[in-house]
Amino acid sequence: MDFSNRLLLLLEVIEQGSFTNVAEQKNIDRSVISKQISRLEKELGVRLLNRTTRSLSLTAVGSEMVNQARQLRELLENTHRLTQNYRSEPKGTLKITSSMMFGRQYVQDAISIFQQQYPDVKCELRLEDRMVDIVQEGFDIGFRIGKAKNSSLISRNIARSRLLIVASADFIKQHGKIETIKRLETLPATIYSAPGLLIDKFSYLDENNNEHQFKLNAIYKVNDVEMMVKSVLAGNTLAVVSAQMLNNEIIEGKLIPIMTHLNIDDFGTIYAVYPHRDAPIKTKRFIEILKSIVGEDLPIWEQNCRSHLEMSGLNPLEMSC
Repeated sequence: MDFSNRLLLLLEVIEQGSFTNVAEQKNIDRSVISKQISRLEKELGVRLLNRTTRSLSLTAVGSEMVNQARQLRELLENTHRLTQNYRSEPKGTLKITSSMMFGRQYVQDAISIFQQQYPDVKCELRLEDRMVDIVQEGFDIGFRIGKAKNSSLISRNIARSRLLIVASADFIKQHGKIETIKRLETLPATIYSAPGLLIDKFSYLDENNNEHQFKLNAIYKVNDVEMMVKSVLAGNTLAVVSAQMLNNEIIEGKLIPIMTHLNIDDFGTIYAVYPHRDAPIKTKRFIEILKSIVGEDLPIWEQNCRSHLEMSGLNPLEMSC
């Protein structure tokens, strides 16, 4: 390992939080990591880390070296990316991150097609519902609901996924017609809840385009969208879900859209996000394949609730992204 790689290794140790985490990721012994960092300190003639049995912390000069390492990594990544753009065929490794459900529904199918077309490219997929730092964690592309908050990332609209209020026929039979916000807010509901994220309030526009909110009466909180749909199917609750979360439940009559006149604020658009505007050809080709699976004009999940859109007086093609 040369000086540059040892400097990048220091950056990994800081980002991963310990020698052990880096060693496990690289499938090598922890002592190898420790020896390389010690050698880096010897080469520089300064102490970079304060070590205790339980923690690591950077010295002042160590912090400066980590900043230098970040710049070095960015320079190397940019150099690699620029050379990739001159290739006619994708090469290397494509690292992808996605939310759990969207990844299982669509990203995996796209990977299968991508690998058939470009067998020389290795693919890595991480499915997580947390907000992944694409740049810091080294991903080429991520798929997210809503635009990226990091303005340095490039976002490409993949497809809209409008919000629907749904309930089962048994639920409606038990509770009667649901026609007002006041009534809606009293009924038992399932909501999505995860550490640092609670989605129980939704905005909507009235006939004068004034914004209002309604809050669901959450009796069941869950951090998995598939479990939300199953809860509603069981007839115990209603829920606000995105069309992308559904399969054929509306077409088959298992779920019924309610209060379809309500113009709920849309925050369910699916975006592809990536670090650079001049993305490598492997990233561009993958997005093209995924887009073909999801649908170019009308996303597949909107086709599955087409009857709801028409019943609401909406033109699916006009309302799609």
